[in-house]
Amino acid sequence: MVGNGLDFVRIGSSTASRLALLSAFCLLFAGSIAKADSDANCPGHPDALGTSRTLVVDPKAHPRIGSMQYPETLPLRDHEVVLTFDDGPIPKNSNQVLQILADQCIKATFFEVGEQAKENPDGIRKLVAAGHTVGSHSYKHPLNFNKKSPAQAGQEIEAGIAPIKAAMTDPSAMSPFFRIPGLMRGEGVEEYAASQGLQIWSTDELADDWHRISSQKVYELAIQRLEAAHKGILLLHDIQARTVGALPKILHELKVRGYSIVHVVPATPDLPPTPTEPEQWLTHRPSLEVAYSRWPKLPNFVFDETESLPAPALSDFDRPDGSILLSAEPFEHAKAAWPHLDPVAAQTVEPSSAILPVPAGNLFARPEKDRAALQPFPMQPHHFDIPVVTAEDVAAAESPPPAARVARGSRGRFRVAHAGRQTRHAAHSEKSARAERGAPKARVRVASLKKHVR
Repeated sequence: MVGNGLDFVRIGSSTASRLALLSAFCLLFAGSIAKADSDANCPGHPDALGTSRTLVVDPKAHPRIGSMQYPETLPLRDHEVVLTFDDGPIPKNSNQVLQILADQCIKATFFEVGEQAKENPDGIRKLVAAGHTVGSHSYKHPLNFNKKSPAQAGQEIEAGIAPIKAAMTDPSAMSPFFRIPGLMRGEGVEEYAASQGLQIWSTDELADDWHRISSQKVYELAIQRLEAAHKGILLLHDIQARTVGALPKILHELKVRGYSIVHVVPATPDLPPTPTEPEQWLTHRPSLEVAYSRWPKLPNFVFDETESLPAPALSDFDRPDGSILLSAEPFEHAKAAWPHLDPVAAQTVEPSSAILPVPAGNLFARPEKDRAALQPFPMQPHHFDIPVVTAEDVAAAESPPPAARVARGSRGRFRVAHAGRQTRHAAHSEKSARAERGAPKARVRVASLKKHVR
């Protein structure tokens, strides 16, 4: 028992101090373990990024991966990155990339060009010795795989695989991973790859290191795009000098930001695939908050093993009187088989409920006051008065204008100067005004008009 509050405070203060010292010791001990583990995994490089885990995949179960082009990608956790390199090996730059990865104890995936492997077989052997995954990238890196037929694509793919296997001491070290040059996907190449059990790799993120940009720009693009996605497959090119300059900064920044590297290898009879859930492979994972996203899919029924339903018997088509309903006269017998209302039950129905009331006539009448009164169309006198053509009008129309004159041009051609055009317009306006005023006009007989025309 504690005698007073002062003793309680002293004991509490002592306990708090001991807990603080214990926490500090635990943190120091954990840091020492982590440092020792890092030294064990990457001797001589205590600050190395390292490889966090190995992911084993089945190419036949997931034949096409990469969120940039396909609905599936690698089942990576948050802040996990898979490094991939294309187009090698070229000794000058590829060897430097290998050394940078070795200093960081990182395992990556390389998609090698068959023509390069044929010229530099030692580069392939270095990749295998370092424990990297080696895939194929065609033979001559053509950029028209999207137009190739399955046979044409297969010829180019197999030609690229052959020199890579030939350079290896153990050809089984070749992984069934294939990346289409330029990511020029097409039905032909995808069909052939699936038939051969090859897994087509697209990518999740690019660093644009094949463009004419600086190493600093390659570094910035890689970090920015990985930060936006928080994980993914990163595509680089080990044959580029700008990639050699950017890679150390990329790896250092990934470590600072808490990223880890994942090494991907194919499954074998002795190495089963890493256990994963189907939704982990989806590029766009369904939301757990949406009901339809979690709706179970229908199972694949085996219809050959299900029992057939019994055929209907003839008795199912019998009429109430016991005779069979013949198909030649279905309507007449159908009437006989149709149930009738019981006359007794029909009499018990109240008339008020069986007969609907007749609607009143005023329901369809519209009050006359709602109708707009029809107003007669205003007619003008000129709608009915037909103007009479006088002899003076005909003479004025056929005679040349008084102000018209004929002049000879400098080249002997005649031109008519219509100086009386304004005069005729004025006369026409006057006649129109006189017609509207209702001025009396002298009527001319048709015979006199014919005589005048002659």
